[in-house]
Amino acid sequence: MSHTLLPAEPHTFEKGTPVSQFFQVHPENPQSRLIKQAVEIIKAGGVVVYPTDSSYAVGCHIGDKTAVERIRRLRQLDDKHNFTLVCRDLSQLGLFAKVDTGAFRLLKGHTPGPYTFILNATREVPRMLLHPKRRTIGLRVPSHPIAQALLEELGEPLMSTSLILPGEKEPMSDPYEMRQILEHQVDLIIDGGFGGLEASTVVSLVDDEVVLVRVGCGDPTPFEADA
Repeated sequence: MSHTLLPAEPHTFEKGTPVSQFFQVHPENPQSRLIKQAVEIIKAGGVVVYPTDSSYAVGCHIGDKTAVERIRRLRQLDDKHNFTLVCRDLSQLGLFAKVDTGAFRLLKGHTPGPYTFILNATREVPRMLLHPKRRTIGLRVPSHPIAQALLEELGEPLMSTSLILPGEKEPMSDPYEMRQILEHQVDLIIDGGFGGLEASTVVSLVDDEVVLVRVGCGDPTPFEADA
């Protein structure tokens, strides 16, 4: 398997994004060299497409206002759209969300996995990522080895949203199509093979209520029973 299809050159993430880099990363045993390069791009303000256990996502460094606005433009999202903090594990998630005992039990039983949980946010969450009227945030812990490797190397959550283009209902799944369409709109595309066609299942755990918000690729049954 070839690695970097474009040379790993220093990036400047200003107006006129250069052609994105394209890394082919093994979906089960990610190459550490490529993961390190990917994290350097994220830390430098880059917008990165990467695979999760539900579908491909587009993400950036937490709190990077310029990168967040680029993702909003890419997906044509208004300021009411809730972004998701993709976390390495439950202990990291707990820094950004208020988790009571009941919520913790549900989270422990279903993470890592293809679920996004909406919880009350702590003060650690940048204001621009919060729901404008309720101080809530979506969080998830993916099981995909590439996503986990990125989060491990980065040491903090990725600000993310599913890679669903304007006018489309399903996420993009073909990395080569992503390369054709997005090569001037993102800084890196991580090819981990074909992605899923469903986003994560979304469950609200706000104010001790279990509410199934969106059915995706995660089994909704446990949350229907609790609702």
